[in-house]
Amino acid sequence: MIRGGDIAKGSILLINSHPHIVVDREFVNPGKGAAFARVKAKNLRNGNVVTQTIKTQDEVEDAQVDLIDCQYQYSDAEHFVFMNNESFEQYFIPFPGHEDRKFYLQEGETYSILFYEGEAIDIKIPYKMVFTVTESENYVRGDTVSGATKPVVCETGLVVRVPLFIKQGERILVNTETNEYQERVNS
Repeated sequence: MIRGGDIAKGSILLINSHPHIVVDREFVNPGKGAAFARVKAKNLRNGNVVTQTIKTQDEVEDAQVDLIDCQYQYSDAEHFVFMNNESFEQYFIPFPGHEDRKFYLQEGETYSILFYEGEAIDIKIPYKMVFTVTESENYVRGDTVSGATKPVVCETGLVVRVPLFIKQGERILVNTETNEYQERVNS
């Protein structure tokens, strides 16, 4: 059990017997009455988003989950396929509810997979990741009409706005929560 005032972004709660991850939390302390948290949570099985208001002193059930490091293998028409690094067992995570993850998955890389009651239900994407730029337009020095940034495409299909000096073939660090360029990576 977790108190409503202790719920944070990323917490995993049981709502209507389904695991949900908190994607947004707003703490409200009105002038009159009890403080509460307005929680927006995403169902980890089907991707539906619910909003709930929870008083800070009330308790809600948190989901007991396990994290297992798995290697991303490939995706087929309906699933992302991962392999356990120790047992070599394969796990299938369905596309519905996880479509946004496809741009952050790189074959052969290791990711933490969230398990609830023995079922693989979510992929933990690192906060920052390195990508290789595969498509980039060339800009002339001094061309700042476009706001000094340009869109580039990375090897996974991810589109990121970067400074004009970034060229095709270079590696960049991207914040996966905001999808923003952080810096150029020298390798």
